[in-house]
This record gives sequence, C-alpha cells and structure tokens, in this order.
Amino acid sequence: QVQLVESGGGLVQAGGSLRLSCAASGRTFSTYRITWFRQAPGKDREFVATINGNGALSDYLASVKGRFTISRDNAKNTAALQMNSLKAEDTAVYYCAARFSNDQYYQPALYNYWGQGTQVTVSS
Repeated sequence: QVQLVESGGGLVQAGGSLRLSCAASGRTFSTYRITWFRQAPGKDREFVATINGNGALSDYLASVKGRFTISRDNAKNTAALQMNSLKAEDTAVYYCAARFSNDQYYQPALYNYWGQGTQVTVSS
C-alpha cells in the first residue's frame, strides 16, 4: 500500500514557476514508478511526466518538455514536479500516481495509487 499526498499548487502568473511535491508513505517507495497527471475542467486526465523507481529514466508530455522537470528522493519518499515558464493552458488539478509496472505509463487507468490532487492556476 502506498498513500500519496500532493502539495505546492497555487495561483501564478504566466511565465512564473511552481514546485509540486508528492509525499509517499510505505517502505517500498523506490519500487514504484511515479507519474504526474493533470485534469482541466471538462477534459480527460492527461499524462504530464513520469520517473522510474531509481530515478534514472523520465519522460514528459511534449508540451511541457523543457519547462517541467520531474524528480524523486527515495531516501525521503518524495517526488517533485518543478514547473517553469507556466502557461495558461497548464491550469489544471495535478495528481501524482504510483504503480509497480512500467508499461503504458501514460495511461491513468493503470495506476493503483493516487493522491488527492492540487490545483494549479496560471493567469494570463
């Protein structure tokens, strides 16, 4: 079992930065893939960024590549999403999610564990 708690959301002007954190419970955090998803009003939940268990491999949604950076600290059972050069279209509720497997990591339906979400609002 893994419990996830996000924090760090808020209101920021376009071009600004936010850092989201995901704190996890459990002693096997390093065995889970961590992925950030987001969901804007009226839209499906969307893959944003993912990182594998040891932190060596990551991947990003094309529209955030070069602006967002995902990271993790397995010693502290935490993951983070650094978001720079934010745009109005980044406005959404952001969720961190965890699962053992690595295939199809962009599919939200395949994730076992979810945080409660944190709102990010970017004003233009």
